[in-house]
Amino acid sequence: MSLPHAILTALLEKPSSGLDLTRRFDKSIGYFWSATHQQIYRELGRLESEGHIRALPSVQPSRGQKKSYEVLPAGRAELARWTAAAQDPKPLRDALLLRLRAAAVVGTAGLDADLRRHLDLHRRQLAEYEEIEKRDFPPGNDSAQARIQHLVLRAGIELETFWIQWLTEAVADLPTVTDPEAQTS
Repeated sequence: MSLPHAILTALLEKPSSGLDLTRRFDKSIGYFWSATHQQIYRELGRLESEGHIRALPSVQPSRGQKKSYEVLPAGRAELARWTAAAQDPKPLRDALLLRLRAAAVVGTAGLDADLRRHLDLHRRQLAEYEEIEKRDFPPGNDSAQARIQHLVLRAGIELETFWIQWLTEAVADLPTVTDPEAQTS
């Protein structure tokens, strides 16, 4: 249910076309809530039919012209309702952790290389977040909106830092386990 709220948030920040939203998802919101181009367009249609957004009037003929959308009062009210509502944290579902658990019984072959690959990916993501922090949150940018957006980015930085520390430990401590079934076959 969060995709419509992510779109409402993005449109309240800046009225945009579906293509512009897709690009913004790729550069910011997508770090913590991803959506495909098709999902965004489908949701724009649904939000428009529910009266939460509307297409802005175009100064040119609409044929071939991309539509830009803005949030209507009903959409703002829905976003405020959703923001204020209590929501429990989602349980962690991570395939790497499940694969590591499975490796304890079927063997660790190939897992070391993938742990190292994940470590590299998390290091790159952390570097990207740190660049965003330097660029978008310089000292003195103390508006309430900037402070909240920075909190979201800090969560990403802290999560990447956790994964880097944990993966570094996992790579260093991963024992070799051989599959007992493979040895008897």
